[in-house]
Amino acid sequence: MPAIPSLGGLRGRGNKGTVPVRPVPVPLSAYVVDCAVYVGGERLPGRWTHTEAIKEVRKRHEGFVWIGLHEPDADQIQGIAETFGLHELAVEDALEAHQRPKLERYDDTLFLVVKTVRYVEHESPTTANEIVETGELMVFLGRDFVITVRHGNHSGLARLRRELDEDPERLQLGPAAVVHAIADHVVDHYLDVTGRIENDIDVMEAQVFAPRSQISAEQIYLMKREVLELRRAVMPLATPVQRLAEGYTRLVPDEVRSYFRDVADHLTTVSERVAAFDELLSTLVDATVAKISLQQNTDMRKITSWAAIITVPTMIAGIYGMNFDYLPELHWKFGYPLVITVILAICLLLYRIFRKNGWL
Repeated sequence: MPAIPSLGGLRGRGNKGTVPVRPVPVPLSAYVVDCAVYVGGERLPGRWTHTEAIKEVRKRHEGFVWIGLHEPDADQIQGIAETFGLHELAVEDALEAHQRPKLERYDDTLFLVVKTVRYVEHESPTTANEIVETGELMVFLGRDFVITVRHGNHSGLARLRRELDEDPERLQLGPAAVVHAIADHVVDHYLDVTGRIENDIDVMEAQVFAPRSQISAEQIYLMKREVLELRRAVMPLATPVQRLAEGYTRLVPDEVRSYFRDVADHLTTVSERVAAFDELLSTLVDATVAKISLQQNTDMRKITSWAAIITVPTMIAGIYGMNFDYLPELHWKFGYPLVITVILAICLLLYRIFRKNGWL
């Protein structure tokens, strides 16, 4: 957060009267990441409590408040909910993680849930236990306020807030512009994560079709599970974004709706990528299973071939091991070399036959 200038009462100068007193700096609670007042696209200096911030905005009849919360509990969010008139059902959803992406309207307030994703760095997709980490971001949008509730450690909005602070023309569009910036920020992360997952799948595909690869179907199923988790974050968000782009509520002005159309286009691209990943991984699983079956068949043919070759000396030795006086060439001095020669000849013939047929 940028340095906060020293505040306090400002005395009047000359005959111009007294300048309105800015609020005294107060420490933000652990769960309140930031609380800011924006007027005319510019952030007013100072630190604000949620009650002082909304009073200032409504006294001016312009601007809006943006409050960022991180994993608050019921007692911590209760005061904010009462001050801004948040619906109890939406507040309950905001306190609980593992919500499905959705958009709901409660009187004059919108409640948006989006899932954030982060790519987990790893050495190889074939050895990683986790590839995609998800979090959640809940947004309350009112006429003069926007409240964000974040779950997870990777979905911070500090950088986005700084970028918006440097773009007053965008903030002049009101709190809906903040909601668009958040949605655009989340979907851009989707694009980045899908691009990196695509690289991982390319590595897996190359290993699956390599002649002596050791990749197993379990490793591909792990990747498929991670893609499924990404799909659960991406697919349900399409309807809320489309509704915001089509004028679902007057809280989103026409100027901002056009920006949501761009977010919807990017989200469609992400959805198509994720669907393609799922199909490709299913194909890789089938190819891996087929490769394993082929390898097993090859091994069985080799075992069968060697068993057939070994059967020849075993059978002949078994015959000559019987206690009979009259066997062919039994008392001939060249009988033993002859039997050994016949055994080797038959074994060599079988070996050449199996080798020619590709069994050995």
